[in-house]
Amino acid sequence: MGGVAGLTVDRDGDAVVARTQLGRPSRVVLAGHLDTVPIADNLPARRDGDRLYGCGTSDMKAGVAVMLHLAATMPPAGLAHDLTFVFYDNEEVEAARNGLRRLAARHRDWLDGDLAILMEPTSGEIEAGCQGTLRVVATLPGRRAHSARSWLGDNAIHRAGDLLTRLGAYRPRRVVIDGCEYREGLSAVRIAGGVAGNVIPDRCEVTVNFRFAPDRDEAGALDHVREVLAGYEVAVTDSAGGALPGLARPAAAEFVAATGRVPRAKYGWTDVARFAQLGIPGVNYGPGDPNLAHTRDEYVELPLVDEAAHVLRAYLTRVA
Repeated sequence: MGGVAGLTVDRDGDAVVARTQLGRPSRVVLAGHLDTVPIADNLPARRDGDRLYGCGTSDMKAGVAVMLHLAATMPPAGLAHDLTFVFYDNEEVEAARNGLRRLAARHRDWLDGDLAILMEPTSGEIEAGCQGTLRVVATLPGRRAHSARSWLGDNAIHRAGDLLTRLGAYRPRRVVIDGCEYREGLSAVRIAGGVAGNVIPDRCEVTVNFRFAPDRDEAGALDHVREVLAGYEVAVTDSAGGALPGLARPAAAEFVAATGRVPRAKYGWTDVARFAQLGIPGVNYGPGDPNLAHTRDEYVELPLVDEAAHVLRAYLTRVA
């Protein structure tokens, strides 16, 4: 990208950031991750009509391709905004290795902007903000005994029954923010327990995942989980705050108006939350289908790739 006119290119590890410096009154950040989940016998990529099959085609090589195309073909003089292209590594692994997280810590100024558009697969729709996520482990103690004399023990797995009943009866909250409805969810996602086929277990662990609306912070989410699971020992194993839509911010409102899309809530956590932590509103918008991400038969509809490039070009060169 160093040879593209009007772009200053910087690199940190496997992350590349390219920026214009045109003195425009606003700056838009286009961001996409370069890595994929492990290959599932779906390489090399192949084209079949209007579909391109292969690992990462939907999540999110299609979005990255749109970014590269725009960077190479849009003349700087026609831009309504300064642009930052962020290509980063390690999104599909543990958060500590995330390339965007590393950039925010080492080069905060590289990520400055008035709006971040994360090119995650959304089937060409605008998905605003994102949910937060909290994982906890509830530990249920018991007393070990021979299963032939079960009355001498206290079955820790049986004690999980009340906890699971609470979760089954839980009614998740729905909240509307900037016109987008976020639905929360509190779910048991893993149970571990048992010693042997003839032993009453003395310990059972239930992992619970809370997907919460972005009007809650992480502390508030944990307080809520502790309230629902009152009486149980709960330990946090993973937590990440969500991102408010920020659609009332001028750059975001302009993007929505320019695309003609009706924004909807993002179900799941994405790196727009990292931009939110930096005070930058963000939306998810990309050509891939999120339901095909990480699948063996992953593909992208090529007309959606063309459409995303057209929509973004029209927005980025639009003079108010």
